[in-house]
Amino acid sequence: MTLDSAHIGEHLRIQQVAGERAFRRRLLELGLVPGTRVELKRIAPLGDPVELLVRGCSLSIRRAEARFIHVSREGASDVSRRPVAACCAGGDALPPEESLQLEEEGSAA
Repeated sequence: MTLDSAHIGEHLRIQQVAGERAFRRRLLELGLVPGTRVELKRIAPLGDPVELLVRGCSLSIRRAEARFIHVSREGASDVSRRPVAACCAGGDALPPEESLQLEEEGSAA
């Protein structure tokens, strides 16, 4: 599926950025790299541009540009890949340095 066919509020993960080299490079520099989580926030009244939430920043791109970004929908199965969820769900234990880092982050909050 491509980003231009997504619905408002969907959480997606970028799989591939296609297009010409210069165009692809521009999108990659904006943070649209494979593996990045993206949320479609808004679509302009006439359908162009679309507003994305990428790494905590709002980004607007043309719908024609969104056609070159291949994405997959994030489902409930993606939650289990997070270290804390995997640990709590009985998955493999985290390495000591990662669990220590999680404890330090948790104590600061």
